[in-house]
Amino acid sequence: MSAPLGIGIIGCGNISTTYFELAPLFCGMEVRACADLNMEAARASAGKYGVAAQSVDDLLANSAVDIVVNLTVPEAHAGVTAAALEAGKHVYTEKPLALSLDDGLALKALADAKGLSVCSAPDTFLGGAHQWARRLIDEGRLGTITAGTAHVMSHGMEHWHPNPDFFFKPGAGPVLDIGPYYIANLIHLIGPVRRVAALANSAEAVRTIGSEPRRGEKIAVETPTNIHALLEFESGATVTLGASWDVWAHRHRNMELYGTEGSLFVPDPNFFGGTVELSGRDGRLSVPQPFDHPFGVPNQDHGGTALANYRGAGLADMAKAIREGGGARCSLDRALHAVDVMTGILRSAEAGTFVVMRTRCTRPDPLGPDQARALLKD
Repeated sequence: MSAPLGIGIIGCGNISTTYFELAPLFCGMEVRACADLNMEAARASAGKYGVAAQSVDDLLANSAVDIVVNLTVPEAHAGVTAAALEAGKHVYTEKPLALSLDDGLALKALADAKGLSVCSAPDTFLGGAHQWARRLIDEGRLGTITAGTAHVMSHGMEHWHPNPDFFFKPGAGPVLDIGPYYIANLIHLIGPVRRVAALANSAEAVRTIGSEPRRGEKIAVETPTNIHALLEFESGATVTLGASWDVWAHRHRNMELYGTEGSLFVPDPNFFGGTVELSGRDGRLSVPQPFDHPFGVPNQDHGGTALANYRGAGLADMAKAIREGGGARCSLDRALHAVDVMTGILRSAEAGTFVVMRTRCTRPDPLGPDQARALLKD
C-alpha cells in the first residue's frame, strides 16, 4: 500500500474539531499540520491532536502536506484554495467552493493548469441512508423521477452560534450555507440542473444574538433569509426547494422524490444516516431493508440521539483517487455546478426571471458498502 497523503488544515474554528477527530477513521491520509490566522487557535488544536502548528505560509510551504483542507470562513474559501493551488497542493474545501460562479471557474482553470485536484464538501451524500436511496433509484423502484420537494427550514443560528454574524451577510444565508447539502444530494440522486427560478425575502432586518458570550447584540440582515426555488433538472424532473431561517415550526419532510412507480422519502442530507421510506403505486409506505453500509452506523451521541457522522469520507475518497487514479465523488465539477445552482437561485430571486445554468456535471458514482469499507482503516 502506498504511503498516506499528508493533510494540512487551514482554519482551526468550530468545524475543524470534526475533521481532526474523524480523519483517523480513514486510511490513506493523516493530518500532519494545522494553521490559523490566530496562532493561539492553531497551537491549541496542534497540542490537542498531536500535529504541527504553523503559519498559513509555512503550512503551504510544508513538503509533508499533500492536501490542504480549507476550513476558513466562506468568503475566504476561493482565496485560500487559490493560494494552496499556487503552492502546489491539492485542496479539499468546506462548502461552498466559492461565493460566485466566476470565482469557482477561476479555481477550475487554475487547478487544471497546475494538474491538481480540488474537491469540496459536503460529503454527507456518501452516507448509508443516501447511498441506499441511490440504490433504490438505480434499481428502478421509483420508475422515472418526475418531481420532488426539499425543505431546509428553521429559525436560524443566532440563538446557539457564538458568532453568527456571517450567516446573515452576502455569501451566506440558508441557500449558500445549508443549501449545499441539499443540492449535492439532489445532484447525486437525480443529476445536473438545467435552470432555476426563485422568490426571496427576509422576515427581519435585524437579528438578536441569543447565545453567549454576545447575548443581546444586534446583527443586520444583509441577505435573503427566506427563499423558495424551482429547480428543473436536465432529466426533466422538477423539484421545489424551500430554504428559510424565518420558520418557527413546520411539518415538511427534508426531501421527497416522486416517480412514475412510487415515492421516496429521504432523510436530512445534512447527516449521513436516517430512515429511508418508499412507496409503490399503492401509496403504502415501507422501510426497505437497507444494505449493510458502514457510513450509516451511528458512531456519535448528540444530546442523547445516536447519529452517524463520517465527515472526512469525501476527503478520504479524494485521497484514494489521487493515489490510485479515477474520479473523486466530491469533485470540482459537481461543487462548481452546485455553486452555479445556488447563486442562480439568488440571482433569479433578485431579477425575477429564470436563470439557466452555465455549467453541468455528471452524477457521482455510487459508494457501495464494500467501497466505503475500503476507505476505512482496518
